[in-house]
Amino acid sequence: MKLYTYFRSSAAYRVRIALNLKGVSYESLPVNLVKGEQREAGYKALNPQMRVPSLDIGGTPLTQSPAILEYLDEAYPDPPLLPMGALNRATVRAIASLIACDIHPLNNSGTLAYLKNRLGHDQAAADEWYAHWVREGFEAIESMLGPGPYAFGSKVTMADVYLVPQVFNARRFNVPLDAYPKIVAVDAACADLKAFQDAAPANQPDAA
Repeated sequence: MKLYTYFRSSAAYRVRIALNLKGVSYESLPVNLVKGEQREAGYKALNPQMRVPSLDIGGTPLTQSPAILEYLDEAYPDPPLLPMGALNRATVRAIASLIACDIHPLNNSGTLAYLKNRLGHDQAAADEWYAHWVREGFEAIESMLGPGPYAFGSKVTMADVYLVPQVFNARRFNVPLDAYPKIVAVDAACADLKAFQDAAPANQPDAA
């Protein structure tokens, strides 16, 4: 497997965590988003949306982290990222979807660049935009988390795979987390696991 990734991409971060949790070996192929390598013809042929991650599973490229994560959970079911029971799965998917659908699209680099380059907002305004959507999403997630140590109890689930990269992003943009003690505790519990440690941005070959 070849994972086209960028060390600070939270979407790629999710996939790295899942691959590590599943024990699936892969080759990491960095795509420098700052330098615009995602727009080069070779990568565009692999991923027409020109974003990361892309996972090449042997001549077949998979794109979009939710689809990749679902594929990995079906192709490599041990350990599962979704709990038993339709209701439990729906709860975990709700947390993951809140991040993937409501926070991340409003916080990604393309959105922030549009705010600054096309709409004329300065960095302070872009940062406040970012922080607003994190706060709104984290307030909801904080109320959805049950007893730990992880987002959905005693086992890591898809909710943790999504939440930890979003916490990393919040800290990178200096969003205070004091109001979200459950989220902070989940992040700390995951940080003790090797799968999460090895997937962390600072531990990637392209980390700046």
